[in-house]
Amino acid sequence: MRIDVVTIFPKMFAPVLNESMIKRAQAKKLVQIKIHDLRAYSLDKHRKVDDRPFGGGPGMLFRPEPIFRAVESIRSKNEKQKLKIILLTPQGKKFNQHLANRLSRTKSLLLICGHYEGVDERVRKKLVNEEVSIGDYVLTCGELPAMVLIDAVVRLIPGVLGKAESAHNESFSSRGILEYPQYTRPAVFKGMSVPKVLLSGNHNLIDGWRKKQALAVTKKKRPDLLKKEKKKR
Repeated sequence: MRIDVVTIFPKMFAPVLNESMIKRAQAKKLVQIKIHDLRAYSLDKHRKVDDRPFGGGPGMLFRPEPIFRAVESIRSKNEKQKLKIILLTPQGKKFNQHLANRLSRTKSLLLICGHYEGVDERVRKKLVNEEVSIGDYVLTCGELPAMVLIDAVVRLIPGVLGKAESAHNESFSSRGILEYPQYTRPAVFKGMSVPKVLLSGNHNLIDGWRKKQALAVTKKKRPDLLKKEKKKR
């Protein structure tokens, strides 16, 4: 997979992309991530990429020209793959595990990080394939949502996680419910013992216990997820 990111804050990405799982995924060439400074595509001598909105109002908007130039440049260097362009914006579809799974099967993603009051509407109409939000709240910029999306998507690429079942058993992945409780050594800590079934070595019993616990945890913490599953059926 290739992921391109268009941003006015390119330095924000290094601490996230150069650590842990994403760093290893890049080293194994399972994903290629390129960060592009939007200001590099500005024709203004001061590298300006924003302007006041027509009709008045607060704030500034990204001008269309730099974004179009950035997309055209990235597309020209990646002609073999169909480019899926995503705008990170509070107006977008709420990001979830289902969407992460779908995007993980895409060969080439281009993320546009919004800022200020957003982007010129012509960017949405002509360039963007999908608008994505990570929640019903407003952030200062689209860089943080872009990093969240990258992390959630990259970890689903085959070969990135240590075991294929790791992603399958996580919250929201298995039947759309939360993950079962997990324990590790020591078996007893401050008077609290690990459930005996997990020490039994009986994988059928353990699997049954985990399924029951996952349902119990979901019912307690996120009952709305169980209602969604019932509607699907």
